[in-house]
Amino acid sequence: RTDYNLGLNMEKAGLLGVPPGEIDRTVRLAIVGETVGAFRESDGDEFPIVARMPLEDHHPIQALQKIYVPATGGASIPLNQLSNPYLESSPGRIDRYDRQRLVTVTAYTKTGYNTENVTDKVFAAIASLPKPPGYDFRAGGEIEARKKSFAGLTDALLIALFAIFGVLILEFRSFRTTLVVAGVMPLGLVGGLVGLWISGYSLSFTAVIGFIALIGIEIKSSILLVDFTNQLREEGVPLKEAVERASEIRFLPVLLTSMTAIGGLTALALEGSGLYSPLAFVIIGGLVSSTLLSRLVTPAMYLLLAPKDRARASVMPAEAGAELRGAPAD
Repeated sequence: RTDYNLGLNMEKAGLLGVPPGEIDRTVRLAIVGETVGAFRESDGDEFPIVARMPLEDHHPIQALQKIYVPATGGASIPLNQLSNPYLESSPGRIDRYDRQRLVTVTAYTKTGYNTENVTDKVFAAIASLPKPPGYDFRAGGEIEARKKSFAGLTDALLIALFAIFGVLILEFRSFRTTLVVAGVMPLGLVGGLVGLWISGYSLSFTAVIGFIALIGIEIKSSILLVDFTNQLREEGVPLKEAVERASEIRFLPVLLTSMTAIGGLTALALEGSGLYSPLAFVIIGGLVSSTLLSRLVTPAMYLLLAPKDRARASVMPAEAGAELRGAPAD
């Protein structure tokens, strides 16, 4: 490899009042640029703002003659007075990853295009190209980060599901009733996937976070309906009548809760952010589907799976106590 050495005369620079390191900083700022800030787009993508000399294609060597180095007295010293450039040989640089040679190709997706769809098309085109022996293509960047994120998210999702089922079993003390409450989860998952499909977003990390939050909201609404049905049955109301009354009375609170959440997430969904909009569309789609379908599915599952003798079990202790009080003493 051949490098271009500026051949700086540091003694002369010191006599002219140029601070140490100022030449390197000035040349780097003019040729390479220096990050002075960041620009964030509406979809959440952030790009650095770099200040440097005007660059059309590549800087010629003559561009160094246009660089002036500031001195301590306020004067500007031309760089060509402080340098004597020459070419020199230097060892080549070889990047490695896992002890294998690596060449990195980086690209950014334009605004309005789905990153996952573009990446899939690019790698489909690369896969059709003939590869020399010993060469291979690997996906990095966002795809690699997504795989690492999903790898840790699977354990968190399983722990959350076990915790939800554990709390439901402790509360209702019945596996059948727990299944009735948890039966709304597939309804929301279908709506969340439909929401992603309509909006055009992919199943990203934040979308999975939205599914986890959606499960909690669905379970809460289902608990309200099932618990109120159990209270009616403990008061002696027949099974079918208790299901009908609970569905009619609890439907409005559940509907208002879902509408409130949807209204709060609408602004986030319409923002067009590639980071937060998928989460919002997942929760909105899941709430719409679960709120409408649970009106039919949850009562039907309760009629099929719920214990049939809840009212009788609650009345028997009172009747037994009455018999004991009315029995004659020996």
